[in-house]
Amino acid sequence: VSSLGVYNEFASLQPSEGNECIKANAKSCGECIQVGAKCGWCTDPEFLKQGEATSTRCDELESLRKRGCGGAKVENPRGSQWILKNKAVTNRNKGAKKLRPEDITQIQPQKLTLSLRSGEPQSFNLKFKRAEDYPIDLYYLMDLSYSMKDDLENVKNLGTQLMLEMSKITSDFRIGFGSFVEKTVMPYISTTPAKLLNPCTGDQNCTSPFSYKNVLKLTSNGQEFNTLVGQQQISGNLDSPEGGFDAIMQVAVCGEHIGWRNVTRLLVFSTDAGFHFAGDGKLGGIVLPNDGKCHLENNMYTMSHYYDYPSIAHLVQKLSDNNIQTIFAITEEFQPVYKELKNLIPKSAVGTLSANSSNVINLIIDAYNSLSSEVILENSKLAEGVTITYQSRCKNGVTGEGEMGRKCSNISIGDEVSFNISITAKQCPKMGKPETIKIKPLGFTEEVEIALNFICECDCHKNGTENSEICHNGNGTYECGACRCNEGRIGRHCECSTNEVTSEDLDKNCRKDNGTDICSNNGDCVCGTCECKKRENPEERYSGKFCDCDNFNCDRSNNKLCGGHGRCECRVCICDANWTGSACDCSLDTTTCLASNKQICNGRGTCECGTCKCTDPKFQGPTCEICPTCPGVCAEHKECVQCRAFGTGEKKETCERDCSYFNLIKVKDRDKLPQPGQAFPLMHCKERDANDCWFYYTYAVNNNTEKEVHVVETLDCPAGPDIIPIVAGVVAGIVLIGLALLLIWKLLMIIHDRREFAKFEKEKMNAKWDTGENPIYKSAVTTVVNPKYEGK
Repeated sequence: VSSLGVYNEFASLQPSEGNECIKANAKSCGECIQVGAKCGWCTDPEFLKQGEATSTRCDELESLRKRGCGGAKVENPRGSQWILKNKAVTNRNKGAKKLRPEDITQIQPQKLTLSLRSGEPQSFNLKFKRAEDYPIDLYYLMDLSYSMKDDLENVKNLGTQLMLEMSKITSDFRIGFGSFVEKTVMPYISTTPAKLLNPCTGDQNCTSPFSYKNVLKLTSNGQEFNTLVGQQQISGNLDSPEGGFDAIMQVAVCGEHIGWRNVTRLLVFSTDAGFHFAGDGKLGGIVLPNDGKCHLENNMYTMSHYYDYPSIAHLVQKLSDNNIQTIFAITEEFQPVYKELKNLIPKSAVGTLSANSSNVINLIIDAYNSLSSEVILENSKLAEGVTITYQSRCKNGVTGEGEMGRKCSNISIGDEVSFNISITAKQCPKMGKPETIKIKPLGFTEEVEIALNFICECDCHKNGTENSEICHNGNGTYECGACRCNEGRIGRHCECSTNEVTSEDLDKNCRKDNGTDICSNNGDCVCGTCECKKRENPEERYSGKFCDCDNFNCDRSNNKLCGGHGRCECRVCICDANWTGSACDCSLDTTTCLASNKQICNGRGTCECGTCKCTDPKFQGPTCEICPTCPGVCAEHKECVQCRAFGTGEKKETCERDCSYFNLIKVKDRDKLPQPGQAFPLMHCKERDANDCWFYYTYAVNNNTEKEVHVVETLDCPAGPDIIPIVAGVVAGIVLIGLALLLIWKLLMIIHDRREFAKFEKEKMNAKWDTGENPIYKSAVTTVVNPKYEGK
């Protein structure tokens, strides 16, 4: 036997809302550990304070540790697991030494035991590997109603042909044959008794109808299959749906008659019609539900007239229980019906059967490959309060969770896949008895058997003392540091009877200063003693004889109880070393007040609660070392102000590194600079750069100890004494030259004009004009003669 240890550590558990350990109000260690995996029980007899109930011992582990209960004083049993049978999966190749089916292993491990603590999952890995050359049993169940006449002819040679094809998959193959028609009651098969002998019409020779007949037990002799199937005759009935469900039920439950082995079991169901199911038997006066048992006599189903058809759910259960995978070979017309049926039956497939069943071999091979390429895990019924989850790690790194975590697809022969299975108990079952569950791949006979043991009591329970004197003269069992009271007794030490709980005399002992409030309204009076109420926050507790104290109503600092530097006891802060004050917020440590010269507050102030109070008004800062108005301040900050404000100066290359210690604010002119009289001192500075330009700024440390510099954004650069005459001379020279050039141009233009005019006058005087008539001249006068005018 090998131990796997605890698979899941407590630290990995997710926290729940609130403190479930406190809410449970557990009265014993056993009750406490059943609340959840985060809960522990303190066995220290001195653990409880005055006013605290026994159930206070049950708390989260960290809360118990903070209250001084840890290590061996805390009962916190953990779950465990042991593998009892762990035979490796078979590595076998086709052609290797033949193994018996029971010697082939496809699933690992085979048997283990889990010890479960409430709320703590136990996980293990399950391997599955499709073995090479795994044996196959195939049973062919055929509808022999009249419409399947031509199909029967093709099935007669199915045995040898299917043997040949299946030999490519496995060397160990067996085949069987069965047939069905309908229940042998009048409304289904005939309207008259005469039709019972030959239900077919005309001169057709048909056999008498029957519900189900086991024609051939599973055999490796294909020729025998052909012979017996060849002897079968078609029958007939009235309605279209057939009684196939009766036949499937008998094939599933009559294992000895069929000859099923613990190998891959395939059932091929071939028909061209629908099916009857539970309730349809009433048409023939059959009201008894199907009992799911074998009723074969001489290979014939003898109770079809007595029991109704099985329901679909009943069939699913029996097929699963007997690890049978179903292949529906159905004609095109009824494909939609059987596809819906397939969705209800795990590990089943539907293939389209041709009109005469000529494609049945290919249909079977394809359906088998489809079924065998997928593994789906199922588990038996779980005990109350037990849950199981699956996570698959399939081929090519594909993973799945939830319902998809139960399956892996596209598995080839020789492929290995694994599943991580987690089992969790939410509570202990009644009487705490062990349970057994089984997990198996659908359609396979191998399974994993898991024994579940439940941790319902603490180890210290075994050492309890019954009728202990500690428990008020033997009124309880002293175990795990507390009394577990006998029936009818209550109180921390079982000192009181339940009949005395409401007694007025006892309640007087629970009123402080003879007041009216019982247990200060923060608890219950039990046997004359206050048992304080619990709060949602496990860190907060009421205590005291009258529950008048608590540990959460002390002064706070920075929103922390007692400033985070003390503990609250009965509404008063008890400060840690070097802390004082009502909220423990005043530090007595003076190291934070030491200046660079090792003096407290630079000798210019006092250290109060770890902070300097400067007594010299000129000095500021956390250690009274900053003096904004002291000489030398301006020169100290000149280079940094220059590089940050104007990008010049000796530090312009290292400005970002050396000069980021103050906040820079630019203003437009000197009037905008801060003026004296503010809440904090400031220094006005005037400095000159390398170009003899002045810049103005102020330096100060504000009330938040932040350094601030306000600087005028423009430089003040006065003009030099020699530059103006030079500029003026240059300008005057340029003006004179311009005027001279203008005058010269004007003079030249006058001379040119005069020359041109003289030349014109001379040419005019020398001109000789021709006084003759212009040949192209036309007079502007037009003369018109009136033809009627006669000179009168």
